[in-house]
Amino acid sequence: MPLSKPAAAVFSFVGEWNDFMGPLIYLQSQEKMTIAVGLRLFVGQSSTDLPAMMAGSFVTVLPLIVIFFLAQNYSVQGIALMGLKQ
Repeated sequence: MPLSKPAAAVFSFVGEWNDFMGPLIYLQSQEKMTIAVGLRLFVGQSSTDLPAMMAGSFVTVLPLIVIFFLAQNYSVQGIALMGLKQ
């Protein structure tokens, strides 16, 4: 069970971070929209601002990568300590 805590935290954070429908339904003002909803604003009917969308996607993914590597460190430590006899 101790090894599942980092994985559960990562999956929970990713699920909340990438939530699209919740903020789209409940929030009315554009100032309070999340990053996922803001990325959708770059898509127009006739054109799409691809460089701005790719930059926004990078900013969106960057915290997820940092959280993953921090949780991976805890997982590796837990596996290493699991083999030791107390």
